[in-house]
Formats: sequence, structure tokens, C-alpha cells
Amino acid sequence: MRRLIVNADDFGFTSGVNRAIVEAHIHGIVSSSTLMASGAAFAEAVSLAKKLPQLSIGCHVVLIDGEPVLHASQLPSLSQRDHSGRFRDGLKIFAARALAGGIDEGEIAAEAAAQIRKLQDAGIAVSHVDTHKHTHLFPQILRPLLRAAGECGVQAIRNPFGPRLPLHSSQLLPRPRLWTRYAEVHVLRRFAARFRKYVGDAGFSTPDGTLGIEVTGALDERLFRAIAGSIPEGTWEFVCHPGYNDADLRRARTRLRGSREEELRVLTLPGARELLAREGIELISYYELGKKAMAG
Repeated sequence: MRRLIVNADDFGFTSGVNRAIVEAHIHGIVSSSTLMASGAAFAEAVSLAKKLPQLSIGCHVVLIDGEPVLHASQLPSLSQRDHSGRFRDGLKIFAARALAGGIDEGEIAAEAAAQIRKLQDAGIAVSHVDTHKHTHLFPQILRPLLRAAGECGVQAIRNPFGPRLPLHSSQLLPRPRLWTRYAEVHVLRRFAARFRKYVGDAGFSTPDGTLGIEVTGALDERLFRAIAGSIPEGTWEFVCHPGYNDADLRRARTRLRGSREEELRVLTLPGARELLAREGIELISYYELGKKAMAG
């Protein structure tokens, strides 16, 4: 049996991203989304989510390149020192500090809990958690995130590690831009065993892994078809970032602009659902993942 969760990240980031996620759910294959508690279009996203009972909503926990829910003074190891009230920017620096023990796990737990509770207080039944830039692949971030989510009653989390061979070499060779990304993701697989242990010990549900991380910003119809044709047995999550490259997005801090519109096109292809069905893949949401775990 092969199951697939299609999760759209960055709900609440901008109004154009919100609109695209709704379209990708209603007219496409998006079954779940993760909402940013401090997104500029948070209130709009909450209103839209309440009209979409089949769209599973999780919390997209942001710990870099954004603004915290708690006051920055409560998060000295996470926030910038320029009194801007923002998190520190840059995944590489964040990763180095996390691995060196330079980030306080208590701060991570407190901020993650504040973000999850902001969604819950707005009336969202939070089905799962993931993190912006997949920072929870590092054990020093995962441990307090699991603690915070568990305290908030959330028991499902993204598994950010993909299969060993997500794409064939023939699909990677013509796309040099993907080589570096693939190599980076492969190196980070050394944390996968600890991820499975910590998640299992905490009693959380999680997919067998994630697809699409390597092609973030480069997804097109050909790559989507290649990924759909190579999904292993089990339950997997496909990560996507649909959106409209409007004025709000052009002003925002993100490297994903025009690629969001291409992803929306791919996710709403008339034959997308039929393609998954032909491959014998059942489309599910994080809500259903949780129900299956409880039943099993």
C-alpha cells in the first residue's frame, strides 16, 4: 500500500499564498497545509481554513527568517541582537549554532508552544507540526519541538528525511541546480535514525519520509510525474509551496517567488489525481494519518 500526503507550506505568509493553497486544495491534490502563526496573512488564512473542513491544518513552526510570537527578549538565543524583534536569519548559521549547543532548548519549546497555541486559540484543530526550512531535522530542535507539541495535544510531525534515492540519476543529470540540493539533503540523512527514535519514544505519528524537498523551487510537471512514479511503499509526504507572485510576495523575504506559481499549476493539473490513482497511490491527509495510527 502506498499513501501520500500533499502538504502546502507557508499558509498565512501572504494573501496570494493563501489563495493558491485554497485553489490547490479545491481544484488539485493538496490535502494538508501548515499555517505560520506570525504570517502577515494569518487572520485571512484562519478564516479560509474554517471553510475547508477537508483540509488538514498543522502549524508551520518558524524559528528562523521571521518573527516570533513571544517577545524577542524571551528568546535571546534565537532572536537577533539588533532589537528588530526578528529571529536570526540563515539556515547554515542556525544549524551550526544548534549543533554546537548555542540555542536554548527551553526557548525553542516555549516559542513552538506559543505558535501552536495561537492557532488553537483562533479555532484551528492543529493536526500536525513541521518547521520552516525543516529545522527540526536537527536533534537539538526536534526534542523541544516534540515536547511543546505534545503539551499542546498535537501528536503528528513531518518526517523531513526522504528515501535514499528519491529520483533516478537520469532525472537529476539534466538539472545541475538540483545537484547541490540533493547532496545537502543526503548529508543530513545522518540525523534520520535519531529522528525515528525520538519520535517513536514520544509516541508521535509520522510519515515514512518526505518527498519534494530536493526539488523545492524547481518543481515542474516532468519532475512531479517522476516523483509520483517512484514513491516507495508506505506513507509519504510531498512538500509543496504554491503561491501567487504578487506585490506582497515580491516584498517578502523568500527565495521562492515565480516557482510558486509553477507549483500551483502542477498541483492543479487536470490529470494529477488520475496519475496518482494509476500509480496505486491513495491521497490522504494528516488527520487521516492520525486516525490510522490510532486504529492500528
